[in-house]
Amino acid sequence: MKLIDLSQYLENTEFSDPPGMGPKIAYHAHGNTQHELVGMFPGLRADQLPGGEGWAYERLDLITHNGTHLDAPWHYHSTMDGGARAITIDEVPLEWCLSDAVKLDFRNLPDGHVATADDVARELDRIGYALKPLDIVVVNTSAGAHAGAPDYLARGCGMGREATLYLTERGVRVTGTDGWSWDAPFVATAKRFAETGDPGLIWEGHRAGMVRGYCHMEKLANLDRLPAFGFRIACFPIKVKGASAGWCRPVAMIEEA
Repeated sequence: MKLIDLSQYLENTEFSDPPGMGPKIAYHAHGNTQHELVGMFPGLRADQLPGGEGWAYERLDLITHNGTHLDAPWHYHSTMDGGARAITIDEVPLEWCLSDAVKLDFRNLPDGHVATADDVARELDRIGYALKPLDIVVVNTSAGAHAGAPDYLARGCGMGREATLYLTERGVRVTGTDGWSWDAPFVATAKRFAETGDPGLIWEGHRAGMVRGYCHMEKLANLDRLPAFGFRIACFPIKVKGASAGWCRPVAMIEEA
């Protein structure tokens, strides 16, 4: 079985999130933590430790949406499935997170484009695949090639309300994108909102979860290495109680002959 890591690094960077929302990781190395270890064992001296070293660890200041993560329906709205309380990340059924998967290749769609149900149907027809319940659908956009670059947040197409509903009405409960957001980049949405004054354009793909609850992964990586179908994805999230999302390390599994 071939395994493909679909996650981005969780690292100190200014380019993976909007200003002020990025992760902050403080690294504590072996050479400056001896006192912590010594303090736990009365009579121990630092020079008695192997190489005089303590331990290494990291302290993180981040939100649940930093790095590659899985969004729960609670992130999109307080309700799902037409009025029921939206589930949080610790309530997401595990069977949603390990399933057959299919890739929609939308790298040809321009940055800021809002993918429609017709876009999805045409791509499924092109690759010759019929969706079934609990398939995991990942969307390969042009954003993937810009991960780590200053223009990452503005890159890639987004999935609109009707495209999202097209998937969920066929039983899809987990999706994913290599962009910063399942929706189109905010810079593009802001322009459309300024032109139309229509608030329904804002976060329309996310808000589709109000009709049918679903999860999506954001900031995926290596989608260009995947075939159109014939693989599985595992994407179990960290179980943060009552949270809107959980970090995950999704992995694609491809059976080799």
